[in-house]
Amino acid sequence: MLAMRVTHARASDPAHFSRVAAEFAKTLRAGDVVALSGPLGAGKTTFVAAAVHALLGGDLVTSPTFTFWHRYEGAPMVNHLDLYRVEGPHDLATLGLEDAFTDDAIVFVEWPERAPDLLPASTLRVTIQGAGDSPRELEIARP
Repeated sequence: MLAMRVTHARASDPAHFSRVAAEFAKTLRAGDVVALSGPLGAGKTTFVAAAVHALLGGDLVTSPTFTFWHRYEGAPMVNHLDLYRVEGPHDLATLGLEDAFTDDAIVFVEWPERAPDLLPASTLRVTIQGAGDSPRELEIARP
């Protein structure tokens, strides 16, 4: 297992949370995979939306909960996976989600714990704690 460098951030409000995500996005390159964990309502999709906005501009991002995968064209391309509804390896085989992991794309994966074998060892991990109107605690782990 790779050693991880861990940083922590506390986002006191939604604007600050988005700024943390945007600053994080500036460190990403094509080929990076980012796993986002946290309880329902923690802001995983909001984090991805702010990161994609910082990378590509526009207000493009919606949750792929029901489609499993959204692609946002740009340089670099961004693939956004939501594994919340994945029930097991049989779902992954049918959905073809492994095709999202390419050298020319940044991949964000929500609910990565539902398919741990899908992610490469070099995955960056963002854990978000908090929900509702409470501040968010973020832990960002990099290999």
